[in-house]
Amino acid sequence: MAGKDARLESAWSAIRAGLRRDIGARLFDQWLKPARLGDYCPESQTLELLLASDFSANFVSGQFGDRLRMAWRCANAGVREVRLLRAPDSTGPRLLQIVRASEGEEGAAALSEDSAPASNFQPRHSFDQFVTGEANRLAFSAAQAMAAEEQPRFTPLFLHGGTGQGKTHLLHAAAAAFSAHSPSEPVLYMSAERFMMEFVNAMRANDTMAFKARLRAARLLLIDDIQFIAGKGATQEEFLHTINDLIDADARIIITADRAPQMLDGIDPRILSRLAGGLVADIQPADLDLRLAILEGKRAVAGDPPVPDAVIDFLARSIRSNVRELEGAFNKLVAYGQLTGRSIDLEFAQGMLADAVRANVRRITVDEIQKACAAHYRIDPAEMRSRRRARAVARPRQVAMYLAKKMTPRSLPEIGRIFGGRDHSTVIHAVRTIEDLRQSNPDIDADIRALQRQLEG
Repeated sequence: MAGKDARLESAWSAIRAGLRRDIGARLFDQWLKPARLGDYCPESQTLELLLASDFSANFVSGQFGDRLRMAWRCANAGVREVRLLRAPDSTGPRLLQIVRASEGEEGAAALSEDSAPASNFQPRHSFDQFVTGEANRLAFSAAQAMAAEEQPRFTPLFLHGGTGQGKTHLLHAAAAAFSAHSPSEPVLYMSAERFMMEFVNAMRANDTMAFKARLRAARLLLIDDIQFIAGKGATQEEFLHTINDLIDADARIIITADRAPQMLDGIDPRILSRLAGGLVADIQPADLDLRLAILEGKRAVAGDPPVPDAVIDFLARSIRSNVRELEGAFNKLVAYGQLTGRSIDLEFAQGMLADAVRANVRRITVDEIQKACAAHYRIDPAEMRSRRRARAVARPRQVAMYLAKKMTPRSLPEIGRIFGGRDHSTVIHAVRTIEDLRQSNPDIDADIRALQRQLEG
C-alpha cells in the first residue's frame, strides 16, 4: 500500500467536520475523533482508518461504516472503500474486548485482551493534576485507595457531586494509576448511557453473553453518571447482576452520579443498597480557597501573558458553579492574550467574561440549596424529600423551597417534584409562609440572608 498524501489529509479533515456536525459532538468525540488515517491502496481505492482497539474498530464499522464510505466517495479523493482496523502501534492500559470463538465452539463468546492507547485515559486527568481541598479530599483519597496495589477495604466506591466538580477526572486518574501497577489487569470505563446502549444493542443482536462476559472480566470497572439508567428496568437488572458478580469476584468498582444514592429517583432499591454498601463520597462545590488553589496551579504553567492576582481573585469569586467552567474561563483569558498579544488586567477579564459571570449567578441548583439548608439546620439532607412533618424538619424544608423559588429558574411543579414529589401548591404555601416569617421573625430573616450569601459564594 502507498502512503497517505495531502489530498487524503485534506479530505479527512473536511469529513471529520461534517461527521461531528451530523452525529453530534458527543458521539463523534467518543468514537470517531480518535480515528486516524492508515494506508491507502490506489489500485483498489481502499483506505484504512485506524482506531484504538478491535472493539472500537468493530463498533465504528457497525455504527458508522456506511456513513464513512459515503462521505469518502462524495469527497472525490479517490476512495471507494474504507476499512476500520486497530492501530498496530496501540499501547497503554488494557481494555476488554469481545471476539467470536471458532465455529467449532458454536459461536460462544471468548474474551480477548488487547492494547488501547493511553488517550483512553487522559494524561491530564491524573491524581497529580487533581487539586484537593475540603470539598473533595475524601473522594480523592478514596479513589486513590481504589486504584492502589493493595486490595481496597471497600467496594464499590460511589462518587457524587454536581457537574464539572471532578468526578470524571477521578475515574480517569484511578484507571491510569491502577493500570500503571497492574498493566495486565483488564480495565473497563464507560458512561451509564453507553452501558445502556451496548446492552440494548446486545439484546437486539441476541448476543448478551458477549456483553456480560466483557463486563464481568473487568478487574476495575468504572461507570460514569449512573443516574441516566433511571427507569430503565432491563438495563438496571443487568447492571445489578454485573456489580454483584464483580463484588463476589473481588473486582474494584467506581461509580459516579450527580447526587447521593438515596436521592436517585427511578433506581432499583437493590442497586441503591449495593451502592450505599460500599463507600459513598461527596464532592462538594469548590469553596473559595480551593478555587484559588486551582487557578494558582493553572497560572504556574500558563506562561505569558502573566495573569495578575486581581484577575485570579476575580475569577475565583465570580465563577462558582463548577471547576470545569472556572478552568475554561481562565483558559479563555490566557488564549486570547496569547493570540492577540494583549496584556491581561482586571478590566479586560471583566469584559471578556461578563456572560460567564452572569450565567454563574443563575446556576445555583436546588440540590445545592437542599444541602446548604440541611447543613445549616443540622438535619439529614434526605429529610428534604421525606414526608415527615415535624417542625424541626418542615421549617428547613420550607426555607429550602423558598430559596429554590427565589434563586433558581425552576417552576413550582419542578420544585415540588424535587422535594419528594410534592404538589406545586405545597411550594406556594412554603414560599408565602417564609415571606411572612421574614417580616415577623428576625432569626428566620437572618437565616435566609446567611444561606443566600453562602449559596452565592
